[in-house]
Amino acid sequence: MRCPVKIRENVFLGDMNSLGIGARAQYFVSVSSLEEVQQALHWASEKSLEPLILGGGSNIVFAGNYPGLVIRMAIARRCWEHIEGDEATLVLGAGENWHDVVMYAASVGYRGIENLALIPGTVGAAPVQNIGAYGTELRDTLLEVNALDRHTGHEVVLTNSLCHFSYRDSVFKHEPGRYVITTVRLRLSRSRPFSLDYRDLADYFDGRDTRNLTPLDVANGVMAVRRRKLPDPAQLPNAGSFFKNPVVPLATWHALKQSYPDIAGYPGDDSAKVAAAWLIDQCGWKGYRNGRVGVHNRQALVLVNHSGGSGQDILALADRIRSDVEARFGIALEMEPGVVGSP
Repeated sequence: MRCPVKIRENVFLGDMNSLGIGARAQYFVSVSSLEEVQQALHWASEKSLEPLILGGGSNIVFAGNYPGLVIRMAIARRCWEHIEGDEATLVLGAGENWHDVVMYAASVGYRGIENLALIPGTVGAAPVQNIGAYGTELRDTLLEVNALDRHTGHEVVLTNSLCHFSYRDSVFKHEPGRYVITTVRLRLSRSRPFSLDYRDLADYFDGRDTRNLTPLDVANGVMAVRRRKLPDPAQLPNAGSFFKNPVVPLATWHALKQSYPDIAGYPGDDSAKVAAAWLIDQCGWKGYRNGRVGVHNRQALVLVNHSGGSGQDILALADRIRSDVEARFGIALEMEPGVVGSP
């Protein structure tokens, strides 16, 4: 059966992942609608090929070439629904650029996602990770997602509760490959209180009358803070925070605090989130470079591809960092990006 969408062969993916890894896709297609997603998946099924859904490639490590069909999401949509008083629902296609969406919403006065400015990637990938920054997570505003359920072949609507969000986690990570997100709906507000308690943001706005801030002011502040610490993937290829901040029992946190009084973390009622960057920095990895790949010199959470490094180079470095942190602190770091492809 002839596939209506245009399937290409042996496509270079180096400019489609933020780590700049020069992997290739055996087959590749760009899709701009639910129907095209279905057609591409049907074609892959007929060929007994495993499909890979690719957004902005900002949260993925290609361990090698991908021996299947890469489906790049290019579904474009941006409109408002249910405008009621100070609140409105922003409807977004999965292929929309996430940062562009944040700046758009902030520029027209809607609050809720301004702290998530400058996070790379597409809208469709945002719920998978439950992206978060500076005291805000996507789940705080996400109303629902439309997705193709590959188990049934039908489109489904998953409300916020059905997404089972937690820290950097969701149902989409627990059932990988099942859902292909096509549309996201966010509930935003013109009067929602800003989240400015995160230390770096609080320092940035210190001395300013925060009562008169606009969402665009906050987004610009977030961008300034991020740029001081994080490299631009367009200038220095990276996948943002490479490791999650580990969550440990409160008793473990108190024991660590006793041994390391200056440890950075965020204790809660029954657990604590330990700053992975602090752990990595204490092990001497910040600024490390082995020629092709390394650790950023201002943010130990960020692994960077300096000069044509492979996915295997990045993963080998990550393994060394994890081993050192576990040996010293007894804490196992978990990677944020997914790993795909064959060496």
